[in-house]
Amino acid sequence: MPTAEPDLSVDSIRSVLRDVWGHEQLRDLQEPAIRAALDGRDSLVVLPTGGGKSLCYQLPPLLTGKPTLIVSPLISLMNDQVASLTASGVPAAALHSGLGNAELRSIEGAFESGELKLLFVAPERLMNPGLLSMAKRAGVACVAIDEAHCISAWGHDFRPEYRQLASIRQRLPDVTLQALTATATPRVREDIIAQLALRDPEVLVGVFDRPNLTYRVLPRVKLEEQVAEIASRHRGSGMGEGEEGVIVYCLSRKDTERLADGLTSRGIDARAYHAGLASKKRSRVERDFTTERVNVVCATVAFGMGIDRSNVRCVIHACLPRSVEAFQQETGRAGRDGLPGECVLLHSPADIVRWSRLIEMPGDYGPPDPDFVKAQLDLLNQMRAIATGGECRHKALSEHFGQTYTPPEGGEGCGACDICLGELKEADDAETVAKKIISCVARFAHHAEATGSPATQFGAKHLVEVLAGARTKRIEQFGHHTLSTYALLSETPRDIIDAFVNQLIDQGALARAPGDRPVIHLTDASREFLAGRRSVRLIEPAVAPRISKRDTASWEGVDRDLFDRLRALRSQIAEDRGVPPYIIFSDNTLRDMARARPSKTGLLLNISGVGSRKLEEFGDAFVEAIVSHCEAGEIEMDTALVDPRPRQRRPAPARSSSSRNEAAYRLLLESASLDTVAEQAGCTTGTAAKRLVELIEEGKVSDISPWVDQETFTRADAAFAELGDERLKPVRDHLDEEIDYDALHIVRAMRTRQL
Repeated sequence: MPTAEPDLSVDSIRSVLRDVWGHEQLRDLQEPAIRAALDGRDSLVVLPTGGGKSLCYQLPPLLTGKPTLIVSPLISLMNDQVASLTASGVPAAALHSGLGNAELRSIEGAFESGELKLLFVAPERLMNPGLLSMAKRAGVACVAIDEAHCISAWGHDFRPEYRQLASIRQRLPDVTLQALTATATPRVREDIIAQLALRDPEVLVGVFDRPNLTYRVLPRVKLEEQVAEIASRHRGSGMGEGEEGVIVYCLSRKDTERLADGLTSRGIDARAYHAGLASKKRSRVERDFTTERVNVVCATVAFGMGIDRSNVRCVIHACLPRSVEAFQQETGRAGRDGLPGECVLLHSPADIVRWSRLIEMPGDYGPPDPDFVKAQLDLLNQMRAIATGGECRHKALSEHFGQTYTPPEGGEGCGACDICLGELKEADDAETVAKKIISCVARFAHHAEATGSPATQFGAKHLVEVLAGARTKRIEQFGHHTLSTYALLSETPRDIIDAFVNQLIDQGALARAPGDRPVIHLTDASREFLAGRRSVRLIEPAVAPRISKRDTASWEGVDRDLFDRLRALRSQIAEDRGVPPYIIFSDNTLRDMARARPSKTGLLLNISGVGSRKLEEFGDAFVEAIVSHCEAGEIEMDTALVDPRPRQRRPAPARSSSSRNEAAYRLLLESASLDTVAEQAGCTTGTAAKRLVELIEEGKVSDISPWVDQETFTRADAAFAELGDERLKPVRDHLDEEIDYDALHIVRAMRTRQL
């Protein structure tokens, strides 16, 4: 009998979207991207971070039944996606170097048998002949290449290993190719299409603007103090300090450690992250950040690419990024859940010198290619222009990517950047201030000539001190307290003077010499500024940072105390399961719960982000918390977003929840393994373990040896005796994570029963 053709209609797409991910509507361009994959057409999908590009390759195999291979550059990124998919009931796995031989064979077998619908691999592993042969046998319909900009030398994050993918068209001629990235200029898009030999691709480019982000650009003056002040704005109201995620990007390893130590000394628990850390320590920082045990990380730019924590609320750049594309991608790690985020760039003209040196530095195979150097320096200068410009930040970023920016609600500004919020202002009498600063630099040389002193040049710090009227030993040594420009800006704060000096360097009125002692000197344009033939623009802070309208609106109607309670519940569940909290529910979903306050489990299906599997796994616990909170405070329930009419849901191919439970109980009483129970009862192994715990508590299972061997039980039992059994995380850490959470749940239940 012929196999029925799968239903690939729009209604079917949306039904899977509701059932698995709990969303009613696709975002912009997701539907045509999914349709291209279903139709077997190559595509290039450019969606900003948080735009939902992963769904474009995750959903199609659930309709076609044919597996998809996903190329991903980082193990942590693969593992996060697999954990998220598995929590939603989607069969997925990843092949990478961190797996043992038995795990590799198990995953490969599941892939070839058709059990897995999504398999994540690194670019170099994909081109392995064995994997390519296995892909053909498994009937792979599509290869999705995430972070596709890495294949282009014109992109901001070129990776040589991605160049191997250029031959994939010849190696797998019949599969559909999906290239996906968050940032790509027109030139990079053309290069991606050429390198991958995409055939008549559907090119889908989303809107680059991230309206939920507020951008601020400030001169870097007192870095540690500035970062501490910004990070302190993101300390939560209900779960302790540092509740909201903050990533601080630094240029070097030493910078990350120095800044993390400085923040810690100021009472902000911050960790450094860079490639030089021991592997175990680096993994620990990643894990602590994703599980929200640590909320401030000072890192080099590699951090965050593989971190899928959706509720990062702030990204700080402690130096100028090397390109606008890098800035767009890195700031995009804030507010991935669609809720507001803050992005602050702290920069100095010295950043250009440091980046230029790194770009031009010889590599393992000699000097870099001149064309590559030129391309990278061009990207750097484009970033400088964005940072030093005085127009709306959202507008400037949109136009860089070739898109016209339209302010929201027909307003004149974005309402979400320092320019449009009126946080910056033109300095009073900027022309006069600029002439005083430039004249002071000129006076250094004139004074040396007049006194016969050595022609010494001076750095920015000395220049600022002279203008401020300081009496340092160095100033007196060189007689600079006698200059006519001495103390000309004594009523201006030194950090503001320093900011003015940096702005004049950015505008070409002064220059900073390269090297370890970057002295300030005049330029050919300096006389034109002094003569008034060129204008200058000096900006200084006008007011403290203001709250954007979007941030205010995002909390409208939300019971914040309930939100904090739901976050605490989410953290506890996530800790017990050994997954990041966002895998359970996003902040956006929790805010909607705290806004709508549903009183019945079924009503959670009307909350975006609650699918059928998560409803079964977590629904009762969250509704119980909501009802308890509302009854204690006599707070109205079933408000706002809750629609009491049940929506039409896609018929579930699996058994009902009750029949699945009955099957699980029966299999467990027959001593079936958790994997067998999960497969035959249509549930996760975590749910199977939960059913087993219930049987233990009811006294129906008294021997747990089919699931936990004696050695494991003895070690875990001793750890519980020493640390207590209220929380599993400390016990698992004590055991160096050698025993999984399912086993710990089972051991704890048996201990309780025996006691």
